[in-house]
Formats: sequence, structure tokens, C-alpha cells
Amino acid sequence: MAAGYKLLNPDHVDPQFGKATPGKIAMWLFLVTDAMSFSGFLLAYAVLRASKTWPTPADHLGIALSAGATFILICSSVSMVLAIDSCRLKQRDKMLKWLAVTISGGAIFLGVQAYEYMHLVHQGLSLSHFIGGQNLFGSTFYMVTGFHGLHVLSGVIYLTCEYVNAYKGKYDNGNYQRLEVLGLFWHFVDLVWILVFTFIYLL
Repeated sequence: MAAGYKLLNPDHVDPQFGKATPGKIAMWLFLVTDAMSFSGFLLAYAVLRASKTWPTPADHLGIALSAGATFILICSSVSMVLAIDSCRLKQRDKMLKWLAVTISGGAIFLGVQAYEYMHLVHQGLSLSHFIGGQNLFGSTFYMVTGFHGLHVLSGVIYLTCEYVNAYKGKYDNGNYQRLEVLGLFWHFVDLVWILVFTFIYLL
């Protein structure tokens, strides 16, 4: 009976849980439109690959390295969840730690992507293939991964700004709604990369 009372007691209910704030609604609308953009890119990639002679991705791309970067990005999504939960529990030090881990994960992913781009340029698949459309594989690869990379970069900047706010004590009251909105964007970026990695690197 006591356990049931705790579940029904309003004091044990998170007052922010399930509330669609204006910021959250705006982020969902943005993510829906952004998902359409990624869907268009991936669909174009699929159509071109099915209708043209296409190189084997494994012959040009670093599958193992990118798989490692994918794992790091997925882990950063977990650390984002832990940061939000730490904020909810008013655990400031843990919140800052997990936000820093998330930022580091995004930065490492960008570093791996930059390294891969330099490797491809060294192999002869330069950015001019993307700009001039001289190579459909190069054009679509740089278009899709570059578009996603811009999202990761935006996310890292977004995370860094919120880390500064958290360090200044903005979230010491346990109000995690702004971090939750940020988390939506970061989870979306991670999910999209799983699709991009599967379509472009593995299939």
C-alpha cells in the first residue's frame, strides 16, 4: 500500500515529464523537416547506385575506422541521456562531466571524418569531384556525409554553449527542459548517422 501511495503521490512525480514545451515542439518540427532532407539525399544515393556502375565502398572507405567513430557517436548519445538525468537529480558535477563526454564524442567523430576526407583526397577522390560532379560516388559521398558533419558540428557548438550555461549554474535548479531539447537534436544526429553508415559504407 505504501509503495502504491508513493507512485500516486504528486511529490514523487516529475513535474516536467511529458510536457511539450514550445522549444520541444519547435525542435520536433525542425527534425521532421530535416529528416526529409536526409531522406532525399539517401534516396538519390540509392537511385544513382542502382542505375550506374558503382565502386565497392570498402575499396575506398575506411570501414573499421568509421565503425569506431559510429560507436563513439552512439556512446555520446548515452552520455547525453546521463547528463539530462544528472540535471534532473541536481547533480551538477555529474551533469558537467557527461556533457563534456558528449562534446568530446562529437569532436572525436568530426576528427575522424576530417581524417577520412584527407585520406580520400590523397587517393584522388578530391572535393573537386563533389563540386564539379565528375564522380557520382564522390559527389554523393561528400554531399551526404558533409551535410551530416555540419549537423554534428552544429551539435558540438550547441553542446558547448549549454555546457557554459550549466557551468554558470543555469541548471542547478534541476530544470532540464533546455537540455532535453538539445538531447532531441543530438539523438537525431546519431540516428541519422547509423542510417548513413549503413547505406553508404556497408551496403
